[in-house]
Amino acid sequence: MLFVYDRMESKRITITKLADQLKLSPSTVSRALHDHPAIGKDTCRRVQKLAAELGYFPNSIASNLRRKKTNLIGVLVPRIDRHFHSYVISGIEETANKAGYYVAIFQSKDSYHKEVENVRVLLSNRADGVIGCLALETKKYDHFLRFNDNNIPLVFYDRVPSEVESSKVLIDDYNAAFKACSHLISTGCKRIAHIAGNQNLTVYRQRLEGYKAALQNNNIETDNNLICYTNNLNREEGREFATRLLSLPDPPDGLFCANDNTAISAIQVAKEKTLNIPGDLSVIGFSNSPASTIIEPSLTTIDDHAFEMGQSAARLLIRQIENKDKNVVSETVVIRNDLILRESTKKKISG
Repeated sequence: MLFVYDRMESKRITITKLADQLKLSPSTVSRALHDHPAIGKDTCRRVQKLAAELGYFPNSIASNLRRKKTNLIGVLVPRIDRHFHSYVISGIEETANKAGYYVAIFQSKDSYHKEVENVRVLLSNRADGVIGCLALETKKYDHFLRFNDNNIPLVFYDRVPSEVESSKVLIDDYNAAFKACSHLISTGCKRIAHIAGNQNLTVYRQRLEGYKAALQNNNIETDNNLICYTNNLNREEGREFATRLLSLPDPPDGLFCANDNTAISAIQVAKEKTLNIPGDLSVIGFSNSPASTIIEPSLTTIDDHAFEMGQSAARLLIRQIENKDKNVVSETVVIRNDLILRESTKKKISG
């Protein structure tokens, strides 16, 4: 293995090799590569031309170690294939790239052990800062405390732990759910069901509480038979629980789902049962995914502004990275949410 490594290293074009070919000193070549004003333009052109021809690129690792800065931001996400997280990542990347930072994505697939391993890799690679969203399985947070121990700024988004001192970016899930269910009630719905997310996570507990509060605020008793608890909020669970709810002797006339995946599955199940939407069943989802506009009827949903969440998380983190020597106070940013009215809910009853 050592022999192979040496051969690979010998093929690498270094500043010293460029200097030997050009009969210049390594320091002159280094400055010419960066258009240093002390080096003549002709020399700069000669050096840069040869560097391009031979495929020279700088040893950024060594440079970063000297500067004690990698310009690398790590992003810990539960699942890249969820549009919400992909939108957040896009917002992070746009903001980070403009500020001169690169972004590396690590996916936990909602596994606690995978998340712990991702944290270890980020620590060993000296990321300048980390943006994270908790895995479903995560109930202990000691691994995140290691970032604080190593003076690495940390920002959480959406799924955030109260036990870790850090900046956080989230939406008001309670308010969003209250808004969604209040709309169902305003259209005449009286038996409103809820397909809830995993209650290990605060975001889904808050959505459940917002649902219950909207019922209570309108003198509607909570019926536990109308609340279904999922693990992953995937399409299969949506079908399973929608089928169960619509098979009740007294089925719901309104349904609030903790995400769009389960809401779309519920619409499909209702249509298979020849129910009219929204006449027989009004449905509201959560996240404003692209599929919410494609399903027929189109889905009323909560827009959680995921791209904006990513931008805000990146801004918070970069500010902390660039002010490491100062006592930067942790912040909590609450992103706006909007109820997007479409065809899957009835219009409000006038008067």
